[in-house]
Amino acid sequence: MQCKGNLLSRRNALTIGAIGGLGLTLSDMFRLREARAELKQYDNIAVKAKSVIHIYLPGGMAHQESFDPKPYSPIEYRGEMGTIKTNTGEFFSETLPKTAQVADKIAVIRSMTHGEAAHERGTHNMFTGYKPSPALNYPCFGSVVSHEYGPKNNLPPYVCIPNQPNEFAGTGYLSSSFAPFSLGGDPASNGFKVRDLSLPGNVDEARFSRRRSALDAVNDYFKQKNESDAVGAMDTFYERAYSLISAPEAREAFNIDAEDAKIRDEYGRNTAGQRMLMARRLVAAGVRMVTLTYGGWDMHTNISGSMRKTMPSFDQAYATLIRDLDRNGLLDETLVMVSSEFGRTPKVNKDAGRDHWPKVFSVAMAGGGIRGGQIYGTSNATASEPETDPVRPEDLATTMYHLMGIVADKELMAPGGRPIEIVDGGKVVQGLLA
Repeated sequence: MQCKGNLLSRRNALTIGAIGGLGLTLSDMFRLREARAELKQYDNIAVKAKSVIHIYLPGGMAHQESFDPKPYSPIEYRGEMGTIKTNTGEFFSETLPKTAQVADKIAVIRSMTHGEAAHERGTHNMFTGYKPSPALNYPCFGSVVSHEYGPKNNLPPYVCIPNQPNEFAGTGYLSSSFAPFSLGGDPASNGFKVRDLSLPGNVDEARFSRRRSALDAVNDYFKQKNESDAVGAMDTFYERAYSLISAPEAREAFNIDAEDAKIRDEYGRNTAGQRMLMARRLVAAGVRMVTLTYGGWDMHTNISGSMRKTMPSFDQAYATLIRDLDRNGLLDETLVMVSSEFGRTPKVNKDAGRDHWPKVFSVAMAGGGIRGGQIYGTSNATASEPETDPVRPEDLATTMYHLMGIVADKELMAPGGRPIEIVDGGKVVQGLLA
């Protein structure tokens, strides 16, 4: 969105010589861009997704053995696994029998694509919507949401289960005060407790209040001496910690033991099940974005055996999460996104596995303004590249932000007063929207 009358487009890059020809120094140019960012107008977008659950499957999940099987391709492409018919008449891999029963609630993108075959670079793409840059660290989805909306109901706006999964799930150029709150433990573990959520045993409420008053006085002194990001961020962290510790309803959101035993069993008493159940509890309580990880999907060897071992817990938990959100009236306002950094090679390798393949892979989305029961885009017969409607990470990010009511090309300020768009060049994938 460009302001009317603006003669300098952000996307029409100016060379140093052109700047000089206009009588502008480089510092003048940065000041001009900063002023433009302040004047830029943004339309209001209706919020469809009040919260997002981002289920990230690290390592690169094989699209062929999950959401995009190729039963009519030669066996060296399709692999050993069969297919299962969904309740919409489409086909998933046989590894997803329970997910197939809720396919009417899910939109599967079979044409995701980018060009980064290294884990780190692919992960960066899928957490930020940007290609990696040596010049700037970009903020992840959760930190942008935290920046734009802030906390609700005394809960952190951005939570990671069990911990921040990678360096690209952090704040990037934004203040460290927009970092995620990490649980610090696995909800499936016996005796699970959220790190730093309760007072030490020898500290009562009165002593806690006295300590807070003393700390506030110290913080005020240092704020007057040094207005750095680190000081401001620490103050923000303390405030959020106080809110969590002092508000019973906030602490209760993290109390997975409060769930009925039948619900816990329905999700599965395992890593995938309890992490997804915790995510549901948190968005129901008011957390705006939950990122959780499950499994290791870098299956260079014996992919059929590895998928048969890893997928059942995911399948059960994911299908239950969709049903549970739906029956509790939360699915329409909660976007659930399943992604990985890339897919796997079209051909099974000599070790009966598949290698890295970013040219085409699958992402699943449900709820929060998504039209379920559809396949968006297609890969070709060997699942080696998109055949129709390719979707790039910047498009996925732009669509997610759009559903949350965030204008993706809004400019945020990076260090040095540089206005940087939340996402550069992405488009809303209209075909996914309800």
